[in-house]
Amino acid sequence: MSRRNTAKRRNIYPDPIYNSKLISMLTVRILQDGKKVLAQKMIYESLEIIKNKTQNEPLEILEKAIRNTTPLVEVKARRIGGSTYQVPMEVRAYRGTNLAIRWITKFALQRNGKSMCIKLANEIIDAANDNGNAIRKREETHRMAEANKAFAHYRY
Repeated sequence: MSRRNTAKRRNIYPDPIYNSKLISMLTVRILQDGKKVLAQKMIYESLEIIKNKTQNEPLEILEKAIRNTTPLVEVKARRIGGSTYQVPMEVRAYRGTNLAIRWITKFALQRNGKSMCIKLANEIIDAANDNGNAIRKREETHRMAEANKAFAHYRY
């Protein structure tokens, strides 16, 4: 662990079109080789696909998908007396949203399809409907925390 000062949290500026911080966070996760405009185009195109498929407001569906995917608890490895325990810890809101966005983008990349826009749109729609790989990952995380509830007293 670093002995220096803790890192300051950077301000997240909302995206230019939807004026949403969630889309900015998603842009940073999709970003590759510093091509932010390309990442934004992908996201906006996938939001258009969502709008066409569901006939609803795409930003609401994105928010619902992230809300559904956000974990409440996670396990962290804690070393006590020579052995390592998986200790269940509650997830703060900011970390929860970051985990949800990370999982959605990760599983969108793993999907098979033609373009990233379509894959991302399908993953977001699945997450909003409470199915898909990102939701399965959240359930798996919750199961791990439930299984290791006996080590909850090692929380720090």
